[in-house]
Amino acid sequence: MTAQTLPPGLSAAQFRAALAAFAAALGSDAVLSNDTASYLDPFAPGDALAHAPSAVVLPKDVEGVRAALAVANRYRVPLWTVSTGRNFAYGGAAPRMSGCVVLDLRRMNRIIEIDETLGFALVEPGVTYYDLHRALGTPRKFWLDPPAAGWGSVIGNTLERGYGTTPYGDHAAHQCGMEVVLANGDVVRTGMGAMASSRDWQVFKGGFGPSYDDMFMQSNFGVVTKLGIWLMPAPEGYMICRYAFGREDDLERVVDTLRPLRMDGTIQSNAVIESAVRWAAGVSTRKTWYDGKGAMPDDAIDAMARKIGIGRWNLRFCLYGPPALVNARRDIVHARFKPIAGATLFEMPYRDASIEPEGGGDRAQVGIPGLEAFNLLNWRGGSGAHIDFSPICPPIGRDAVKQARMVRERAAQFGFDYYGGFTAGQRAMHHIFAAIFDRDDPKQSRDAGALIEALIRDSGAAGYGQYRTHLSYMDLAAAQYDFNDHALMRLSGTIKTALDPNGILSPGKQGIWPAKLPDAAEGEER
Repeated sequence: MTAQTLPPGLSAAQFRAALAAFAAALGSDAVLSNDTASYLDPFAPGDALAHAPSAVVLPKDVEGVRAALAVANRYRVPLWTVSTGRNFAYGGAAPRMSGCVVLDLRRMNRIIEIDETLGFALVEPGVTYYDLHRALGTPRKFWLDPPAAGWGSVIGNTLERGYGTTPYGDHAAHQCGMEVVLANGDVVRTGMGAMASSRDWQVFKGGFGPSYDDMFMQSNFGVVTKLGIWLMPAPEGYMICRYAFGREDDLERVVDTLRPLRMDGTIQSNAVIESAVRWAAGVSTRKTWYDGKGAMPDDAIDAMARKIGIGRWNLRFCLYGPPALVNARRDIVHARFKPIAGATLFEMPYRDASIEPEGGGDRAQVGIPGLEAFNLLNWRGGSGAHIDFSPICPPIGRDAVKQARMVRERAAQFGFDYYGGFTAGQRAMHHIFAAIFDRDDPKQSRDAGALIEALIRDSGAAGYGQYRTHLSYMDLAAAQYDFNDHALMRLSGTIKTALDPNGILSPGKQGIWPAKLPDAAEGEER
């Protein structure tokens, strides 16, 4: 692959010289140039080679990152930074711009500190949710909040503003303090970490003066090498609850009933509203219920839901605390949802926090990482893959209905089922829809990509922006943020030019490109 894929603007001879410089600076074992196939997007909605890397470098510490940046600046080699590269459904470890060298930080995998008095951890990019969970020990005094797939990086998921389902489910909101290597090799610590002798780095975000942490989330302005994350104090116990709602048109009342319960903290955790297909894909395959062409018809979905014992919409959440408090919260919640005809409450018994739930998907609600989210890959058979559409939705029933209908109808036009649902925070919901396809079927792959592109355009026209998207659609998603003729992107471009004048860091990430691309990259979709 290396012979065919070069960094834009570099000749083969120039690139060989750059690879030799990387090897001299980092060691030959830290440079991969012959076999980069594992860094292609495994769920590519089309040709994976459209985002092919030219090589990979794997520093083991901050000095290695600085050395790699020095080589990249000297040879004008673009780098694509990943923590562990497991951001599946959004591109994996593949770069936005073909020919980038992947800067893979997985060897930087130290848990530097776990403070069980103040409840925080300080980690490097290669630390996964599994790693941190194991390090918290048994019995756990503190819980982490895992995303859907626990094998990913704590730093990587936090920088992408990932979400989970405990009260600490907004990962970016529970971050405190970063160490960042800028494109010129300068090492900066944000917040209180700007003091060399700071005792407050992971407990107070603000520091003194401007705050920069958010600037390095979903950006290409620097390489984050350390990050503080707040941990959830283990409660006395918990109760996992689920509601099933029998009618498709219950969604509006469900959302409007849930909103005040989340806003006032009666339901402490992020609550998940799942369609019948999304629930069924975790426990079965499509052909069990329907083997026809096109999207599943309503009668097949209804029959499937009855057989499994779920609703057309299903709500999952968890309550935490001592028994009296949990029972009181449950009673309040049940009184609010009871007026919805046919609403059925399923509750697990109250459990001490030391007892793990049996259900795989429910374990994340008590801070235990897993990989159950990948069960969906079996839904359509073949070599399962998916690509996600991720707009933000106000927690208002009519908006949820509008988005769900818009996505369902557009998905049906492309032959896809509505695998969708909402994760409800206190003031916003993430609407996650997965286009599930067989990656060995070229037509399904192309159709999945075309569907996501159409949905981004549809949602932008309706006033809904993406919070995250696949590599192939970053420019399109960014283009929807068009206030004052895209003033936000002009600001990002100004910062990019100031901090990374050679444009070496993750060109094209989130639609942020260097001011001037090499001639060979001018054909990139902008």
